[in-house]
Amino acid sequence: MSERSTEKRLADLEARVAELEQRPENTDALWALEGIREHGPRGGSVVYAGRVESDGVPVEWQYGLSTEGIAELDWASLAPALDALGNPVRLNILWAVWSGVSTVAALKEREGFGTTGQIYHHVNQLAAAGWLTTRRRGHYVVPPDRLVPLLVILTAAKGVL
Repeated sequence: MSERSTEKRLADLEARVAELEQRPENTDALWALEGIREHGPRGGSVVYAGRVESDGVPVEWQYGLSTEGIAELDWASLAPALDALGNPVRLNILWAVWSGVSTVAALKEREGFGTTGQIYHHVNQLAAAGWLTTRRRGHYVVPPDRLVPLLVILTAAKGVL
């Protein structure tokens, strides 16, 4: 590479950096928070939303509560739904089902899920809490109305680690 072409490349890079530095900050970065500030209740609120595809179909979900509404909840009543997610094997089962593994037999073929009886125990706990449902006999799915909430819980857990 000639000295002249190196100088031109360097000058081009310097010009691009200068242009980037002149741009205003991305005001869309906190779009969700801005929406809460503009439209949420005065005392504050917590909102979650998501859009994912499940079996090629878009699943969209949005839910929110005011901080006052959250304070009035019976937090202990939420324990069963959270408890079902509090086991690494059950979380891995949910991931596998979300990824397309739909039967206990297919889960049994994978490492780390235990015996068939143990898998059924975990699947039954997940189903009782609403995190799994049967599409047809013996075939499990994460229900579409639970998919975004599940991913939100996982995202929130990642956010505090």
